[in-house]
Parts: sequence; C-alpha cells; structure tokens
Amino acid sequence: MAEKHSQFQTRCVSSLVKVFADEALTEASWNRGTALWSETFAFQVAYRSEALVYSMKVAVSSELAAWTTVRPVGLAPSELPTFAHSDDYVLRKTPGLYPDPLYPLPEDGMRAYPGQWRTLWVTVELPSKEAWEAAGGASSGVRSFTFDFHFTGDEGVELGSQRFTLEVLPAELPEQKLIHTEWVHYDCLATYYKLDIFGEKHWELIERYVENAVRHGMNMLLTPLFTPPLDTEIGGERSTVQLIDVERTQDGEYRFGFDKLTRWVEMCDRVGIRYFEFSHLFTQWGAKHAPKIIATVNEDGEKKEQRIFGWETDAAGGPYRQFLSQFLPALDAFIREHKLEDRSYFHVSDEPNLDQLEDYRRASAILKEHLGAYPFIEALSDYGFYEQGLVPVPIPANDHIDKFLENEVPGLWTYYCCGQSVDVSNRFFNMPSARNRILGYQLYKFGIKGFLQWGFNFWNTQHSKEAIDPYRVTDAGGAFPSGDSFAVYPGTDGPLDSIRWEVFREALQDLRACELLESLAGREQVLELLEAGLSEPITFRNYPREASWLLSKRTEINRQIAKLADA
Repeated sequence: MAEKHSQFQTRCVSSLVKVFADEALTEASWNRGTALWSETFAFQVAYRSEALVYSMKVAVSSELAAWTTVRPVGLAPSELPTFAHSDDYVLRKTPGLYPDPLYPLPEDGMRAYPGQWRTLWVTVELPSKEAWEAAGGASSGVRSFTFDFHFTGDEGVELGSQRFTLEVLPAELPEQKLIHTEWVHYDCLATYYKLDIFGEKHWELIERYVENAVRHGMNMLLTPLFTPPLDTEIGGERSTVQLIDVERTQDGEYRFGFDKLTRWVEMCDRVGIRYFEFSHLFTQWGAKHAPKIIATVNEDGEKKEQRIFGWETDAAGGPYRQFLSQFLPALDAFIREHKLEDRSYFHVSDEPNLDQLEDYRRASAILKEHLGAYPFIEALSDYGFYEQGLVPVPIPANDHIDKFLENEVPGLWTYYCCGQSVDVSNRFFNMPSARNRILGYQLYKFGIKGFLQWGFNFWNTQHSKEAIDPYRVTDAGGAFPSGDSFAVYPGTDGPLDSIRWEVFREALQDLRACELLESLAGREQVLELLEAGLSEPITFRNYPREASWLLSKRTEINRQIAKLADA
C-alpha cells in the first residue's frame, strides 16, 4: 500500500467554483454528478501542499478514461477586473491573478506551491449512446474516477487521492437549436502566430480555432467578405482579412473572385458550422462609411493592389453604391449556387444608436435592394430600429431586452459585452461561474433563438491600435473588464480553453436539456420545474445566484428526463 503524504490536501469541487491561489478554499466537497450521453461534463480536483513540490503527476483511473481530459487551471493577470459602476455580484473587485486558462498537463510533471490551492479541470466528453453501446459499454449507470497524486518518478509515495462518481443516465442530449456566434478575429490569429493572412498555415489555424468553437456550441461563423469594420479606430486600419478577390477594370467595372469563399464554405461544412454571418458592409456605430476593401486596379495597363474604399468613403455616395450594385448580385448568385439560402445572415452596421438612425436607414436600403430575401441581424439596444422595420432580427443586449420581450418580438436574439455588468449574466474574470451558466435557463425560458458575443479571440487593445499578449494583458489595454474580449488563449498549435468558455458550454447544455425535457413533458411542465420554490420568476436580471441551485436543478432535470425516457 502506498505511503500517504500528510502535508498534501485534495478535494473535488464543481466546475462552478473559482479557486484563487491567495485564499482558503471554503467550498465543500462535491464528489457526485449526473450527465446525459453526448454531453461534456466537467468538475475540478483541487489540491494544496504545505511544502513546495517541484514535480508531481496525477494518474486517472476510470472506465471513461479514454473520453477524459485533465488540465491544470492557470492564473491570468487582471488590471481591470471591473468597471466602477458594476454591481456587487462578483467574487472580488481587486486587480491580481485570476483562475482562467486551461493548460495541457506538462509531461515533466506539475508543481505545487506552498500554501496555495490550485485545481485540475476534468472534462468528460461523453460519446453518443449509440457509439458507447457499439463499443460494448452498458447503456447507463455509475462510472467512477480515481485521481492519484504522486511525486514524479516515485509512485511509492502517494501525495493524495480523490474519487468522483458520475452517473450517466439513459438519455441523450439533443442537437443544439440555438444559433450561436462568437466573433473570431482572424487578423489576431495571423498577428500572434506571425503568419501570412490566408496562407496555408493561417487556414490550418483558423480551422483549429473554429473546430474548438463548434465543440463549445458555436454553429454560426463571422465570414469576412471584406475586413470586418469592427473595433477599429476611426481613420485607422486592421490587417486585411478579405475573402473576396476584387478587380476594378479601366472602365470602372468590377470583377469578383470567390475561390477563397468557396474554400471557407467547405471548411465550415467540414467542422460543423451551420450558418454564415457575412461581415458588416458598413462601418460600426453609425453606418457612415464603407469597410476597407482592397482591389486589383488596372491603371495604364499595369495591375496593382490598393485600397479602394474605407473611412474616406461616404456610405451613401455614388462610388460605393455602384460597387455594391455589382457585388451584391454576384454574392447572391454564389449563395444560390452553393445552396446557402437558408444558412446566410447579413449585417448593416454594428451597435447603431437612434442618433444614427437615418444613416442606418440609407445603408440598409442599399443592401436590401439586392439582399431582401435574407435575414438581417444586428446588435443594438434601441427598440426604434425594430419598430421602424429596419432590423427584422434585432439582437438587444441582455440588459436592454425587456421592451423587446414585452412586445413579443418574434425570433429574438440577445448578446452581452463589456457594458452588461449590472445584474445580468456575463463572464468576466471576477464574476462567479454561476453568473455565466445561468444564461442557459434564461435563453430557454424566453425562447431566445440566437446568442452573439463579440470577443472569441480579440487580442488587441481597444480600437485595434496595438496587438497584445493575452497572457499578460486581459483587458484590451485597460478598456474592457478582463474576460470580455476573449474566451480562448493562443496555444502552441491552436486554442487553449478558459474556464469561462467551458462553463458557457455548460449553459448551452442546460438549454438543450430543457428542450429535451420539453419534448417529453411539455413546455409548461419544464417552466414549472425550473421555477419551483423560487420567490420570484426568472428574468434576465432576477435569478438564483447560488451555484448549488444550478447544480441541483440540472440534476433534477436529468432525473425527470431519465424517468420519462424509460416510461
């Protein structure tokens, strides 16, 4: 029998616990959970050593070991964890080190720092029920996990051990119905990894990042027809990320090449992207200008590349209108040729306000003259844009959604970004993970059809003035609370997850579990179960704050699904 090490502590806790290195772990042990087939289930194994351990390893024993990944939770710095006007439903408001990035297990062993609680993030990617049974496994039942910590190279001295039990119930999580997009910033990938944009290495890297996004519930992809005019300093430029090849002839006509867009569609089909969110065709915050567009220009018999539109271009002016009158029919023909009509969505301009309504109206009319058959979606907060018929599918922020709900706007989406820091769900570093995960039940209750978030990997300062190292700067250069501008970190060959990104996936799985239960019991019964025992109905601002409620409610939903599925 292995010798026990008296100065080493371990404890299993849920995925909703954020374990800080500079404070005591007061969370009670959590050693049992339930899950459905085709679900990704997560929990943590916390550990603490009285003395410095230079190198240790953990051995995992389980019938589900082949589907299990163990990753150390790293610490990330935050100089701006919160705005001054934020509420108090946070873990802390001080700058410092926050648990966030998930790293691969180091081959040469982990280190335990004296007196510091750290955790391992355990992810169990359950296969489909059919795949499990084809491999000879029982259809349901209890599976145990054992985690043994020992010094590297010396398994005779056991530092500590923990056991977790996962009950896999005889039902399968259904496919996600919610449309979900997180904006991928392709220029940030090229800049960080020092790659040529749309060179082969860049294409490979984009696919790895999109694969990761799909595994976390993203099924719509921002598609850069031209460099997306997002978070760019007025008069400034971001690196050119343009899928459409443009040639302007000597007589002022345009020719368009769709080879890169064709490759893009093929990539999306390969990794599981269902919908295409074509990038904004007018600048952010008002639709006053054209996005940056690069073209091959034929002048005096010589061809050269140059910028033909940008901040100097009047959005409603003749030259850009002429360009769009040729480009949009060609794009429409491409969409129809590739049978993408039911998969294509368009934008005019991001986050317009009522002061810019007339500019938006003019820009919208230009696009809808050619693209009127397609849905237009827009992140906005002013109901007037919908009321006047300018945005058929509005995406209000979750703290401005009430008027849209009161007026029963069909097909409603929602979003959040840095501004949503009072009462509502969000996923900043300093927020409890329960505040991240509650979104799933809110989306279900209000029948929300889509969710948008702007920062999958925005590794720039605000307005893209400079690139940043996301391991050192997590607040876009002191502009947004840490956790707003990116959900993944750049690994050696692809993305590294954050605990916020993992918990967000759990929120979407809660939504899918509710939809499964609705198919068995009806919507009224699900809503009754969801709000049973609460003093007030769930809204986007009022909801249970306790992680224990989220965990027990999901178990209750799972049990009811299993009961009805067996009936």
